[in-house]
Amino acid sequence: MADKKLRGEAAALVFVVFLLGALLGGLGYHLWSVRVSRQQIVNPSGRPPRGQMMSDLTRELQLTSDQQKQLGVILRDTQSKWQALYAPLDAPRDQIRQDSRAHIRSILTPEQQVKFDDFLQRLNESR
Repeated sequence: MADKKLRGEAAALVFVVFLLGALLGGLGYHLWSVRVSRQQIVNPSGRPPRGQMMSDLTRELQLTSDQQKQLGVILRDTQSKWQALYAPLDAPRDQIRQDSRAHIRSILTPEQQVKFDDFLQRLNESR
């Protein structure tokens, strides 16, 4: 009789541990997937793209269609001002990038240089 009771308690314990594991696993997966999907939205500068910002503000502030149009104009204007601000830095930035790549190539073997060029091509395509 005591053996049956112990087996029942052990079975219940295994079931509870399984259930808790499933719940914690589901919660962990949900939190991880939310974090990963958020990281995919953010661009390399760390800021969300304009379209994402627009939809986030529209949803959170419950903007009217007129406000959405005005916000779109504001965001485009701001983006063009940022581009104008950083445009003079494009040439020096590209020169620094090219110098850095040439310096890296100088320490590589010919086989590594081919792999490095492939890596750079994939990097450029992802931009």
